[in-house]
Amino acid sequence: MGALLDAFPGARRALFAKYHVGGCASCGYQLGETLREVCARNPDMPVEEAVAHLEASQAHDAAMQISPADLKAALDSPEPPRLLDVRSREEYEAVRLPGADLMTQPLLQEFFHQGDKTRPVVVYCHHGQRSLDAAAYLIGHGFQDVKSLAGGIDAWSTEVDSTVPRYRLEME
Repeated sequence: MGALLDAFPGARRALFAKYHVGGCASCGYQLGETLREVCARNPDMPVEEAVAHLEASQAHDAAMQISPADLKAALDSPEPPRLLDVRSREEYEAVRLPGADLMTQPLLQEFFHQGDKTRPVVVYCHHGQRSLDAAAYLIGHGFQDVKSLAGGIDAWSTEVDSTVPRYRLEME
């Protein structure tokens, strides 16, 4: 499952959404297991169907992403998207994209109750994994134009603006 999660970054979310697999201790899996082994323990999860679902989910995830270069162009446009940073407060305070808001619980509540659900939103994190989950969450709550920054702020630093410091978290 470890190799599968590396190849399909949204696989954890996709498997949980369709099969309720991997979200808790009772339906969890080990990174050393194979998809075939996980499917064998979950009778309503045929291997071929699970693979097809993961491939479709991967295509859906790709459509939710925006490249750093495309984000740069969007930010330079007359009506730039709203930027939401889904990293920790410490990461946000250390380095962030100009104009970005840290996604906090109060901001999220304001967003849901008073936000324009048609305004373009781009969410980002360190490497683009958490932000993909956050984009899916916002889309699931009715936001119409949400993208995740592919590769996160790290890709932004290497592809668009090298003055944005790169960093490594101790837990990585």
